[in-house]
Amino acid sequence: MKKFAIIVAGGSGTRMKSDVPKQFLNLRGNPIIIRTIRQFIDADESIELVVVLPEKHLSYWQRLKDDYPFINSIKVAIGGASRTESVRSGLKAIPDEGLVAIHDAVRPFVTPEIINDSYKSAAEKGSGVVAVALKDSVREISDQDKSFARDRNDFVLVQTPQAFKVELIKKSYAELEGDYSDDATVFEKTNHDVFLVEGSYSNIKITTPEDIR
Repeated sequence: MKKFAIIVAGGSGTRMKSDVPKQFLNLRGNPIIIRTIRQFIDADESIELVVVLPEKHLSYWQRLKDDYPFINSIKVAIGGASRTESVRSGLKAIPDEGLVAIHDAVRPFVTPEIINDSYKSAAEKGSGVVAVALKDSVREISDQDKSFARDRNDFVLVQTPQAFKVELIKKSYAELEGDYSDDATVFEKTNHDVFLVEGSYSNIKITTPEDIR
């Protein structure tokens, strides 16, 4: 099956305390978004990439083309006011059949192995969502300002990529309204099973100055 990847790059840089959107910040010589894209190319050169950007960030992308000419072949979709709307925009830019991995532009340390594992799970089961086990103890907070111990083995931390059969995830996004923090939630709320793929603790989402360090 044909593989697609939607790289969601809607971050502004507010929590990073930077005037430059965080996906375009330099990380040891290369912008974060370029490092992320290269991981997908290393995983499979045949993957068709779509980058979703806010319209106001298009100038940053255009400036990268001289130094990184390989991105000229990458489709660009205009993001919406929320992550959910941005993913919808990205999905409209790809055909209705195949496999699609949806990934945060600011997770540049994802490995080609993890990417390929997510596609494999999606091909076999319909979905492949990257996650890692919790290391810390977990407590649930109640409305009465109390907290209760919970078994950490019952939970995982969800990362990206989150891969799906295109026709299924497109149908899910078409059926569901509202905003959601990730694609697995949209998929689950439209009565599809979410299957997990082992991720990595190094596959962090760069959000704050501490993450850059």
